Amino acid sequence: MPRRRLAWLRAEPGRGEMGALGLLLTLLSGLPFMTSWYPQMVDYAAHLARFHVMLERDSSPFLQEYYGFDWRWMGNLGADILIRPLARVMPLEQAGWLIAAVLPLINGLAILTVEWTLRKRIGLASMLAFSFIWSPSLLLGFLNFMLSQALALFAFALWVKLDGSRWRGPLFLPIGLVVWLAHVSGWGILGLMVFGYEWHKDKSWRAFLAPWPLFLPFLALLSGGSVGQPPSYGPRPEIYKWAIWKQAMRGTLQYVDYAHTILIGLILVGSLLFKRWDWRLGWAALMMLAASLAMPRHIFGGDLVDARMISAGLMVGCLSLAWKAPRWLVLAAAALFLGRLGYTTMDWSRDSRETAEMLGALDGLPQGVRIASYMVTERREWGFNSQEHICGYAVVRKDALINCNFAVPGIHMMTIRKGGDFFRDPFHKLNHRAGKPIDTYYYEPAMHTDWFWYMGRTQPERLAYGYEETRRGRHWILAKRVKKRLD
Repeated sequence: MPRRRLAWLRAEPGRGEMGALGLLLTLLSGLPFMTSWYPQMVDYAAHLARFHVMLERDSSPFLQEYYGFDWRWMGNLGADILIRPLARVMPLEQAGWLIAAVLPLINGLAILTVEWTLRKRIGLASMLAFSFIWSPSLLLGFLNFMLSQALALFAFALWVKLDGSRWRGPLFLPIGLVVWLAHVSGWGILGLMVFGYEWHKDKSWRAFLAPWPLFLPFLALLSGGSVGQPPSYGPRPEIYKWAIWKQAMRGTLQYVDYAHTILIGLILVGSLLFKRWDWRLGWAALMMLAASLAMPRHIFGGDLVDARMISAGLMVGCLSLAWKAPRWLVLAAAALFLGRLGYTTMDWSRDSRETAEMLGALDGLPQGVRIASYMVTERREWGFNSQEHICGYAVVRKDALINCNFAVPGIHMMTIRKGGDFFRDPFHKLNHRAGKPIDTYYYEPAMHTDWFWYMGRTQPERLAYGYEETRRGRHWILAKRVKKRLD
């Protein structure tokens, strides 16, 4: 019996068996959402706030007073487009949860689709690529990017499937535009995958022209249809680049995440050295990883543009693995994904309950309330602070004026009409070093509001001037103004 089991583990798994495993893992990838009503994504609540202003501003005098909204077509609208029909048939928070919950599922299906299209089987490549479903991009709440990444993978699979068809070019004119509308970075990923595929077939100038059906969004870019500031690397780019590479699989357990990244890297390098590399996708993977080093941090007003290329490049690199693996190795790769999924699910379940408790601060506050929030993130903690934009729920539930919105003039569609120059993200956040006192006495946004909402694990020495505590929870304090503003 032991020999039979050993032989079973050493044998190559069958197609049906691996297809079933892939579909099962895809379904399980949404498990964190099944245990959490409040998605624990850093930017999620800020997206909800924008959706609410976009959809309800015309019917709310408070939203009209506090916010402006300038709708425009650009390469960052994936969830914004989807939320419109969904919000007509269900509450906004439920619609937002549904969009976010679908993201890991469609990325998992897209991974399986690409490998099946290339090799007519599911194997080690998909099992390792699954580890990048719950990438920092998803945990940070990059909804539009994650949607666009899935669409790019599906579109690439279709590009391969239609190879040689005269209808492929005309068909991909609208497909490329849809991927770009979801998010410009996903469109870039699709372009690199298509170019890499064509370069593998014909290493000549023709490979550069082959992706021509994807060029339509360039017209929008050239005509000024995409807004933003000039590209920027930010301060100390050499330190920043090293940091984002170390955080390529950032989750909760720092050294487990490090080990996971190193293991994936060793497998990819080994596959290259031993020529077990599928160059139909391999060129794109190498270009994405190189782009993460060469690209600026800020493009078209977006942040962490280069960091997104790391997890996407590693995922595509995993899909480039061309060797057939024994069953034990495939199961081990699946176990890596399940382990990551397991501790993410536990984190979300715990943090969702904490979010619910923190949102108790909004109970009893009037509609149109003005709140200055102050969010403390501890530097020593490896995991993301999923409550960084929790104050966005005040916009959704109270039509509130709040200072954690994405509202940079000239970049975001939503603008803020009250509160001063510092009344927006990221000025509500403090990256706190352990042992250093926190004093919010002169916190400028609090001069423009009637309520002060402090959130953090370290208690402040003083609250904002003129405010008196009314309620508190485990990691939050709500204070009301009792004196006039400090001049």
